[in-house]
Amino acid sequence: MGVEVCWDPAAQQPPAREAAFKSMTAATAGDKDGWLALFAPDAVVEDPVGPSMFDEEGKGHHGRDGLSAFWDKTIGNVEKFEFVIRDSHAAGSEVANVGTITTFLPGGYRVDTDGVFVYRVDEDGLVVSMRAFWETERAMATARQV
Repeated sequence: MGVEVCWDPAAQQPPAREAAFKSMTAATAGDKDGWLALFAPDAVVEDPVGPSMFDEEGKGHHGRDGLSAFWDKTIGNVEKFEFVIRDSHAAGSEVANVGTITTFLPGGYRVDTDGVFVYRVDEDGLVVSMRAFWETERAMATARQV
């Protein structure tokens, strides 16, 4: 019998899983300031990992200014998010969440992004690293009008 992943924010969770939940909640609410407050000042976000349309050099978005610009390019352009986390593996100061992020974009488009989303936190529970492993081509192949 396995252990069910509980996303109840009132339930005791490992710090990295709690930070991941708060990140998804802030993104869903469109709360840029709340989202940025979850990250350490020198945090790095790689979403997706490697070169992409959001990060041509593939070096990630660094610090509050970099994360703010990342929000404006990506999260800020989404009309609605749906997060479905099918599994979550917490170990030490990190968590790897396996799931699908569905984004509803302007013009009535919907995109499903399957991936593994890895958060690492510091001793204060602030995110120091978020690395999202997903494939642009696979996500774009799901684009459809709703």
